[in-house]
Amino acid sequence: MPKEVKTDIWGALADSTRREVLLLLRSRPHTAGELADQFELTAATVSHHLAILRGCGLVRVERRAQTLIYSLATEGLEEVFAFLRLFVRGKRK
Repeated sequence: MPKEVKTDIWGALADSTRREVLLLLRSRPHTAGELADQFELTAATVSHHLAILRGCGLVRVERRAQTLIYSLATEGLEEVFAFLRLFVRGKRK
């Protein structure tokens, strides 16, 4: 498994490439190679972005033989939702 980098969720979301990765993962799980094909970045750079997203709980990874499959970890967004709810009028849950 790739090395996990512990990071702040807000720092992770501040980067436009990482936000784009999250949008791609909304539709279906992807391999790192499939994700790298969507950007003009090296595979190592995409792997670094994925490690940051894993480190803050926004992405999970599953090994299938020699392949790593990345998927969205929606429960990782709870911290973001909880904070943003502070700015919504009324009592939404």
